[in-house]
Amino acid sequence: MPRPVRILAFGDNVVDCYRDQNLMFPGGNCVNHAVFARRAGAEAAYAGAVCEDEAGRLIRRALIKEGVDVSLLRMEPGQTAYCVIETQGGDRVFVGANLGVSIIAPTNKDLARLQEVDAVHTGRSSHVDAWLPRFAEVTKVSYDLATVHDPRRIALVAPHCFLLAFSAGGVSRAEALSLAQLARSAGARWSLVTRGIEGALLVGETGVFEMPARPVDAVDTLGAGDTYIANVLVGLLNDLQPETVLKRATEAAAQTCLMRGAFGHQATMTIDLSNMMSLEEVYRFTRPAEAPEAV
Repeated sequence: MPRPVRILAFGDNVVDCYRDQNLMFPGGNCVNHAVFARRAGAEAAYAGAVCEDEAGRLIRRALIKEGVDVSLLRMEPGQTAYCVIETQGGDRVFVGANLGVSIIAPTNKDLARLQEVDAVHTGRSSHVDAWLPRFAEVTKVSYDLATVHDPRRIALVAPHCFLLAFSAGGVSRAEALSLAQLARSAGARWSLVTRGIEGALLVGETGVFEMPARPVDAVDTLGAGDTYIANVLVGLLNDLQPETVLKRATEAAAQTCLMRGAFGHQATMTIDLSNMMSLEEVYRFTRPAEAPEAV
């Protein structure tokens, strides 16, 4: 029997704080990806940085319970990253955040681990774009651009990507297809566009593949997109047919919508929100991780 595929998720983490419910959940694109890849049958590891505070301990504890390797998880002084979420008119709204110690560059130990995995996953929230060429030299790269659809950013990221993913809820099918094809023409081997209740489409060298969403009475849609990306990556690495890949991802994402938080593990919120910034401020003031030295 072949071994499970091996995936390393590198970068961002947060605790998602539901302020109106006084609850917090472990999360962040890369943490979520590691968990959902593990649930999809992969051997998953997470490399990132948290603090020795309640939020950091919650993230570490949840990853261990989910079977994710945390040997590359760093404990740094400061504050673990957090994101504040509120429910407004029945919709989930991100109202603020602080990235704490979560933006890091890879260490030599992290880079050595890349040589042992089938793919590394990261994304826009990890701020490690300068490292993508180095990542791609040794393994396949999965990258989540989320709601960033800027052709200039796509042109910089796509050439290094095995899988490049986008979130595009509310756009037309034609717009979603154009976005996926742009990523492909820029160099990505596969491009995935998740469209919320409209489903998703996947574009690769063998064509365009689509799958409608499975309707559910959603409790919380947080993490559904990360579930989809992780399942697609695992399926592609296992050389499954694209139709099978999308079907499995759709079912997994539907299950995620039936629980609170991205993947559960709730705790009472114990976060000092006095340094919360608006999301616009977060993206305006966050400095990327230190770039690799020129060779």
